[in-house]
Amino acid sequence: MQFEALQVFCDIARCRSFSQAAAAQQPPLTQSAVSQIVHQLEKRLGVQLINRSTRPLQLTPLGQAYYQGCKELVERYLELEASIKRGRSQLTATVQAAAIYSVGLGDMNQYIERFNGEQSFARVQVEYLHSNRVVEKVRDGSVDLGLVSFPRKSRDLVVLPWREEEMVLACRPSHPLARQASIRLAQLNGEKYIAFDKDLGIRRQVDRFLRQQGVAVEVGLEFDSIENIKKGIEETGGVALLPEPTLRQEVEAGLLVARPLADCRFVRPLAIIYRRQNRPSPAAQRFIDLLLENGSSDTRHQRNGTVHDRNAARKKK
Repeated sequence: MQFEALQVFCDIARCRSFSQAAAAQQPPLTQSAVSQIVHQLEKRLGVQLINRSTRPLQLTPLGQAYYQGCKELVERYLELEASIKRGRSQLTATVQAAAIYSVGLGDMNQYIERFNGEQSFARVQVEYLHSNRVVEKVRDGSVDLGLVSFPRKSRDLVVLPWREEEMVLACRPSHPLARQASIRLAQLNGEKYIAFDKDLGIRRQVDRFLRQQGVAVEVGLEFDSIENIKKGIEETGGVALLPEPTLRQEVEAGLLVARPLADCRFVRPLAIIYRRQNRPSPAAQRFIDLLLENGSSDTRHQRNGTVHDRNAARKKK
């Protein structure tokens, strides 16, 4: 006896209609084909399963008992089949992600290593791009998810807040502002400023923040990435507002100084995005969960660290 025949009978019992059950099959069957399947089942069992004289159709008492048993068998088989398919997909699962350059290769490697340790049959591949390209990759389905800063609401994308990074003043150790424990934003008036390119979202956010605070800087150089801005600071002696985590390596090496803002708070929000119409695969969802789990603790750590820096600055004053 074929499994499909039992599935057809269950659909007839559920729909109480040959025609509706026929349309529910994949691919659809004709009404006569469905009727013939029931006839073969009744012939095999030697009993009548369906009372065809009523509308809608009614199961006979034996048909009802047969339906209850078949329903359980069909459901258990479909669950088994789905679990096997999930296992097969996990054997070859590759999570494709796109991220802005400044997410941090070191941070991402830690997430990837942990994911690979937990998911032995799945892997993560990350492509680093400009923020606009990350969004494009997610929209056209080239990647499963994207990591962006200053996310914008969109009807076709799901945006999950990931973490916040404190924006601090970056300058050379020889710069006069480097001698202070924290910086009042008004001190940036007239400073030679190294900015992001005008077509980047983070540039618009920084410009808006400075305007709101009544600060006017002298933009000299413009670059398309944080790495280039950091090099520009080292070479020209200008200043910039940058996410604190992106400066740690240069600060440890003594190449740059990072000073918190004393009189206001400015953060760079990072988010995970994926297409609304496409539910993430089990492997992609697990990687998203891993990012969110660690992202929340990173945000708490950064906030606590910033509070500590500000408290220390107040004590020195």
